Amino acid sequence: MQGAPVAWNVHKPLRADGTTVLVTGGNAGIGYFIAEQLATAGATVIIGSRSPAKAAAAVEAITARVRGSQVQHIPLDLTDLASLRASVSQLDTDALDAVVLNAGIALDEPPRKQNRRGHELMFATNHLGHFALVHWLAPWLEAAPAARIVTMGSFAARSERLDLDDLQSVRDYDPKRTYGRSKLAQMTFAFELDRRLRAAGSTCMSVIAHPGGALDALTPPRPGIHQRSGSQHLLTLPAKLLVQGKDAGAWPAVRATIDPDVQGGQLWGPSRLGLSGKPHLETPHPHMTDQPTGQALWTASTQLTRVEAFTS
Repeated sequence: MQGAPVAWNVHKPLRADGTTVLVTGGNAGIGYFIAEQLATAGATVIIGSRSPAKAAAAVEAITARVRGSQVQHIPLDLTDLASLRASVSQLDTDALDAVVLNAGIALDEPPRKQNRRGHELMFATNHLGHFALVHWLAPWLEAAPAARIVTMGSFAARSERLDLDDLQSVRDYDPKRTYGRSKLAQMTFAFELDRRLRAAGSTCMSVIAHPGGALDALTPPRPGIHQRSGSQHLLTLPAKLLVQGKDAGAWPAVRATIDPDVQGGQLWGPSRLGLSGKPHLETPHPHMTDQPTGQALWTASTQLTRVEAFTS
Protein backbone atom coordinates (compact mmCIF):
# COMPACT_ATOMS: atom_id res chain seq x y z
CA MET A 1 0.00 0.00 0.00
CA GLN A 2 1.37 3.43 -0.92
CA GLY A 3 1.93 5.75 2.02
CA ALA A 4 0.75 9.31 2.39
CA PRO A 5 2.30 11.83 -0.02
CA VAL A 6 5.46 13.44 1.26
CA ALA A 7 5.35 17.03 2.50
CA TRP A 8 7.34 19.12 0.04
CA ASN A 9 9.48 22.03 1.18
CA VAL A 10 10.88 23.99 -1.76
CA HIS A 11 13.61 25.46 0.44
CA LYS A 12 14.60 22.08 1.87
CA PRO A 13 13.67 19.34 -0.62
CA LEU A 14 14.04 15.66 0.17
CA ARG A 15 17.55 14.27 0.08
CA ALA A 16 18.78 12.79 -3.19
CA ASP A 17 22.09 11.38 -2.01
CA GLY A 18 23.49 8.67 -4.24
CA THR A 19 21.68 9.85 -7.36
CA THR A 20 23.26 11.31 -10.48
CA VAL A 21 21.39 13.86 -12.62
CA LEU A 22 22.31 15.48 -15.93
CA VAL A 23 20.88 18.98 -16.41
CA THR A 24 21.04 20.34 -19.95
CA GLY A 25 21.69 24.07 -19.97
CA GLY A 26 22.57 23.92 -16.28
CA ASN A 27 25.05 26.75 -16.60
CA ALA A 28 22.56 29.63 -16.62
CA GLY A 29 19.01 30.75 -15.94
CA ILE A 30 16.51 28.25 -14.59
CA GLY A 31 18.87 25.39 -15.45
CA TYR A 32 21.50 26.78 -13.11
CA PHE A 33 19.03 26.89 -10.20
CA ILE A 34 17.82 23.36 -11.00
CA ALA A 35 21.44 22.22 -10.76
CA GLU A 36 22.08 24.20 -7.58
CA GLN A 37 18.95 22.91 -5.84
CA LEU A 38 19.64 19.30 -6.83
CA ALA A 39 23.20 19.64 -5.53
CA THR A 40 21.81 21.07 -2.27
CA ALA A 41 19.65 17.94 -2.01
CA GLY A 42 22.77 15.78 -2.28
CA ALA A 43 22.59 14.66 -5.90
CA THR A 44 25.69 14.44 -8.05
CA VAL A 45 24.96 16.95 -10.80
CA ILE A 46 26.36 16.94 -14.33
CA ILE A 47 25.91 20.19 -16.21
CA GLY A 48 25.56 19.88 -19.98
CA SER A 49 26.61 23.09 -21.74
CA ARG A 50 27.97 24.16 -25.09
CA SER A 51 30.20 26.73 -23.33
CA PRO A 52 32.99 25.14 -21.23
CA ALA A 53 33.73 28.51 -19.62
CA LYS A 54 30.12 29.09 -18.55
CA ALA A 55 29.81 25.51 -17.32
CA ALA A 56 32.99 25.88 -15.25
CA ALA A 57 31.62 29.10 -13.75
CA ALA A 58 28.40 27.33 -12.79
CA VAL A 59 30.34 24.46 -11.19
CA GLU A 60 32.41 26.99 -9.22
CA ALA A 61 29.32 28.91 -8.10
CA ILE A 62 27.54 25.78 -6.88
CA THR A 63 30.51 24.24 -5.11
CA ALA A 64 31.21 27.57 -3.38
CA ARG A 65 27.60 27.81 -2.21
CA VAL A 66 26.85 24.16 -1.42
CA ARG A 67 29.45 22.62 0.85
CA GLY A 68 30.49 19.13 -0.22
CA SER A 69 28.54 19.26 -3.47
CA GLN A 70 29.52 17.04 -6.38
CA VAL A 71 29.19 18.93 -9.65
CA GLN A 72 30.71 18.15 -13.04
CA HIS A 73 30.17 19.28 -16.61
CA ILE A 74 30.29 17.84 -20.11
CA PRO A 75 30.24 19.64 -23.47
CA LEU A 76 26.75 19.53 -24.98
CA ASP A 77 25.58 21.40 -28.07
CA LEU A 78 21.98 20.50 -28.84
CA THR A 79 22.10 22.43 -32.12
CA ASP A 80 24.70 19.96 -33.43
CA LEU A 81 23.07 16.52 -33.58
CA ALA A 82 26.26 14.89 -34.89
CA SER A 83 28.14 15.85 -31.71
CA LEU A 84 25.74 14.36 -29.16
CA ARG A 85 27.05 10.80 -29.18
CA ALA A 86 30.59 11.98 -28.43
CA SER A 87 29.32 14.31 -25.70
CA VAL A 88 27.41 11.53 -23.95
CA SER A 89 30.47 9.27 -24.11
CA GLN A 90 32.19 11.70 -21.71
CA LEU A 91 29.77 10.93 -18.87
CA ASP A 92 31.83 9.83 -15.88
CA THR A 93 29.17 7.58 -14.37
CA ASP A 94 27.79 4.09 -14.86
CA ALA A 95 24.14 5.17 -14.61
CA LEU A 96 21.94 8.26 -14.73
CA ASP A 97 19.06 8.48 -12.28
CA ALA A 98 17.59 11.41 -14.15
CA VAL A 99 18.10 13.84 -16.99
CA VAL A 100 16.45 17.25 -16.96
CA LEU A 101 15.85 18.41 -20.53
CA ASN A 102 16.05 22.11 -19.77
CA ALA A 103 18.34 23.80 -22.31
CA GLY A 104 16.72 25.94 -24.95
CA ILE A 105 16.85 29.13 -26.94
CA ALA A 106 14.28 31.82 -27.67
CA LEU A 107 14.81 34.18 -30.60
CA ASP A 108 13.16 37.58 -30.36
CA GLU A 109 13.04 38.69 -33.97
CA PRO A 110 13.37 37.50 -37.58
CA PRO A 111 15.01 36.32 -39.74
CA ARG A 112 14.44 32.59 -39.37
CA LYS A 113 17.67 30.76 -38.47
CA GLN A 114 18.82 27.21 -39.10
CA ASN A 115 21.37 24.79 -37.67
CA ARG A 116 23.94 22.92 -39.77
CA ARG A 117 21.40 20.35 -40.93
CA GLY A 118 18.98 23.02 -42.10
CA HIS A 119 16.55 22.63 -39.20
CA GLU A 120 14.86 25.73 -37.79
CA LEU A 121 17.02 26.69 -34.82
CA MET A 122 14.48 26.83 -31.96
CA PHE A 123 12.74 23.61 -32.98
CA ALA A 124 16.13 21.96 -33.52
CA THR A 125 17.56 23.01 -30.16
CA ASN A 126 14.54 22.81 -27.89
CA HIS A 127 13.01 19.63 -29.29
CA LEU A 128 15.10 17.71 -31.83
CA GLY A 129 18.33 17.99 -29.84
CA HIS A 130 16.67 16.62 -26.72
CA PHE A 131 14.88 13.89 -28.71
CA ALA A 132 18.24 12.67 -30.03
CA LEU A 133 19.92 13.11 -26.65
CA VAL A 134 17.44 10.74 -24.99
CA HIS A 135 18.39 8.13 -27.61
CA TRP A 136 22.10 8.39 -26.80
CA LEU A 137 21.48 8.45 -23.04
CA ALA A 138 19.39 5.27 -23.08
CA PRO A 139 22.14 2.91 -21.79
CA TRP A 140 22.86 5.17 -18.79
CA LEU A 141 19.18 5.66 -17.99
CA GLU A 142 18.38 1.97 -18.29
CA ALA A 143 21.28 1.17 -15.94
CA ALA A 144 19.53 3.07 -13.11
CA PRO A 145 16.81 1.35 -11.05
CA ALA A 146 14.04 3.80 -12.02
CA ALA A 147 15.35 6.70 -14.09
CA ARG A 148 13.38 9.85 -14.83
CA ILE A 149 13.40 11.92 -18.00
CA VAL A 150 12.15 15.34 -16.95
CA THR A 151 11.19 17.70 -19.76
CA MET A 152 11.02 21.43 -19.11
CA GLY A 153 8.02 22.78 -20.96
CA SER A 154 6.66 26.29 -21.03
CA PHE A 155 3.52 28.28 -20.24
CA ALA A 156 3.82 29.51 -23.85
CA ALA A 157 2.83 26.06 -25.12
CA ARG A 158 -0.73 26.46 -23.81
CA SER A 159 -1.82 28.81 -26.56
CA GLU A 160 0.02 27.15 -29.45
CA ARG A 161 -0.82 24.20 -31.68
CA LEU A 162 1.59 22.07 -33.69
CA ASP A 163 1.36 22.29 -37.46
CA LEU A 164 2.48 18.79 -38.42
CA ASP A 165 2.87 19.91 -42.04
CA ASP A 166 5.14 22.81 -41.06
CA LEU A 167 6.95 21.75 -37.87
CA GLN A 168 9.95 23.92 -38.74
CA SER A 169 7.96 27.06 -39.55
CA VAL A 170 9.13 27.25 -43.14
CA ARG A 171 5.87 28.73 -44.40
CA ASP A 172 4.74 30.52 -41.26
CA TYR A 173 7.62 31.92 -39.19
CA ASP A 174 7.02 34.19 -36.25
CA PRO A 175 9.66 34.04 -33.48
CA LYS A 176 7.26 34.06 -30.55
CA ARG A 177 4.89 31.53 -32.09
CA THR A 178 7.74 29.31 -33.27
CA TYR A 179 9.25 29.29 -29.78
CA GLY A 180 5.90 28.32 -28.25
CA ARG A 181 5.50 25.52 -30.77
CA SER A 182 9.01 24.23 -30.09
CA LYS A 183 8.17 23.99 -26.38
CA LEU A 184 4.85 22.34 -27.18
CA ALA A 185 6.77 19.83 -29.30
CA GLN A 186 8.96 19.06 -26.28
CA MET A 187 5.94 18.49 -24.06
CA THR A 188 4.06 16.45 -26.66
CA PHE A 189 7.14 14.27 -27.09
CA ALA A 190 7.44 13.82 -23.31
CA PHE A 191 3.84 12.60 -22.97
CA GLU A 192 4.27 10.27 -25.95
CA LEU A 193 7.56 9.00 -24.50
CA ASP A 194 5.87 8.05 -21.25
CA ARG A 195 3.11 6.19 -23.08
CA ARG A 196 5.74 4.20 -24.96
CA LEU A 197 7.80 3.52 -21.83
CA ARG A 198 4.72 2.20 -20.05
CA ALA A 199 3.76 0.01 -23.03
CA ALA A 200 7.28 -1.42 -23.11
CA GLY A 201 7.26 -2.18 -19.38
CA SER A 202 10.26 0.07 -18.81
CA THR A 203 11.34 1.10 -15.34
CA CYS A 204 12.12 4.58 -16.72
CA MET A 205 9.46 7.28 -16.74
CA SER A 206 8.90 10.59 -18.46
CA VAL A 207 7.69 13.58 -16.43
CA ILE A 208 6.91 17.13 -17.55
CA ALA A 209 7.45 20.40 -15.67
CA HIS A 210 7.18 24.07 -16.51
CA PRO A 211 8.53 27.14 -14.65
CA GLY A 212 5.59 29.52 -15.01
CA GLY A 213 6.64 33.14 -15.35
CA ALA A 214 10.28 33.53 -14.33
CA LEU A 215 12.07 36.88 -14.66
CA ASP A 216 15.78 37.73 -14.42
CA ALA A 217 14.98 40.87 -12.42
CA LEU A 218 13.32 38.81 -9.65
CA THR A 219 16.12 36.26 -9.57
CA PRO A 220 18.65 36.32 -6.71
CA PRO A 221 22.22 37.08 -7.77
CA ARG A 222 24.90 34.43 -8.13
CA PRO A 223 28.54 35.51 -8.60
CA GLY A 224 29.75 34.72 -12.10
CA ILE A 225 26.28 33.57 -13.18
CA HIS A 226 23.68 36.28 -12.66
CA GLN A 227 23.68 39.85 -11.42
CA ARG A 228 20.78 42.26 -11.07
CA SER A 229 20.68 45.96 -10.34
CA GLY A 230 18.78 47.34 -7.39
CA SER A 231 16.73 49.57 -9.68
CA GLN A 232 15.76 46.60 -11.85
CA HIS A 233 14.58 44.68 -8.82
CA LEU A 234 12.54 47.60 -7.47
CA LEU A 235 10.88 48.27 -10.81
CA THR A 236 9.71 44.68 -11.13
CA LEU A 237 8.54 44.17 -7.54
CA PRO A 238 4.86 44.72 -8.51
CA ALA A 239 5.24 41.85 -11.01
CA LYS A 240 6.00 39.58 -8.08
CA LEU A 241 2.26 39.37 -7.48
CA LEU A 242 2.00 37.24 -10.64
CA VAL A 243 5.45 35.95 -11.57
CA GLN A 244 8.67 34.95 -9.82
CA GLY A 245 12.43 34.60 -10.14
CA LYS A 246 14.22 31.83 -11.95
CA ASP A 247 15.18 30.22 -8.66
CA ALA A 248 11.48 29.60 -7.99
CA GLY A 249 10.97 28.65 -11.64
CA ALA A 250 13.28 25.70 -10.97
CA TRP A 251 11.06 24.25 -8.21
CA PRO A 252 8.67 22.19 -10.40
CA ALA A 253 11.53 20.50 -12.27
CA VAL A 254 13.36 19.72 -9.04
CA ARG A 255 10.26 18.16 -7.53
CA ALA A 256 9.60 16.21 -10.74
CA THR A 257 13.15 14.87 -10.51
CA ILE A 258 13.38 13.70 -6.90
CA ASP A 259 9.92 13.53 -5.26
CA PRO A 260 9.23 9.79 -4.74
CA ASP A 261 5.49 10.35 -5.24
CA VAL A 262 5.87 11.71 -8.78
CA GLN A 263 4.57 9.40 -11.52
CA GLY A 264 5.24 9.11 -15.21
CA GLY A 265 3.13 11.26 -17.52
CA GLN A 266 2.49 13.91 -14.88
CA LEU A 267 2.78 17.68 -15.40
CA TRP A 268 4.16 19.83 -12.58
CA GLY A 269 3.99 23.62 -12.52
CA PRO A 270 3.59 26.61 -10.19
CA SER A 271 0.43 26.64 -8.08
CA ARG A 272 -0.69 30.28 -8.58
CA LEU A 273 -2.39 30.49 -11.99
CA GLY A 274 0.41 28.38 -13.41
CA LEU A 275 2.71 31.41 -13.16
CA SER A 276 4.24 31.42 -9.67
CA GLY A 277 4.27 29.65 -6.36
CA LYS A 278 5.12 26.22 -5.02
CA PRO A 279 5.02 23.29 -7.45
CA HIS A 280 1.82 21.32 -7.77
CA LEU A 281 0.33 18.69 -10.05
CA GLU A 282 -1.46 20.16 -13.08
CA THR A 283 -3.94 18.74 -15.54
CA PRO A 284 -2.32 19.04 -18.98
CA HIS A 285 -4.26 20.59 -21.82
CA PRO A 286 -5.69 18.00 -24.25
CA HIS A 287 -3.65 19.29 -27.20
CA MET A 288 -0.45 18.43 -25.27
CA THR A 289 -1.42 14.81 -24.67
CA ASP A 290 -3.18 14.03 -27.97
CA GLN A 291 -1.88 10.59 -28.93
CA PRO A 292 -2.16 10.82 -32.75
CA THR A 293 -0.25 14.12 -32.64
CA GLY A 294 2.37 12.56 -30.37
CA GLN A 295 2.80 9.60 -32.70
CA ALA A 296 3.09 11.83 -35.77
CA LEU A 297 5.62 14.08 -34.04
CA TRP A 298 7.63 11.02 -32.99
CA THR A 299 7.76 9.75 -36.57
CA ALA A 300 8.79 13.14 -37.92
CA SER A 301 11.44 13.58 -35.21
CA THR A 302 12.90 10.15 -35.97
CA GLN A 303 13.18 11.05 -39.64
CA LEU A 304 14.78 14.44 -38.93
CA THR A 305 17.29 13.24 -36.32
CA ARG A 306 17.91 9.77 -37.86
CA VAL A 307 17.64 8.23 -34.40
CA GLU A 308 14.73 7.06 -32.26
CA ALA A 309 14.28 7.91 -28.58
CA PHE A 310 14.29 4.66 -26.62
CA THR A 311 11.20 2.93 -25.22
CA SER A 312 12.62 -0.06 -23.35
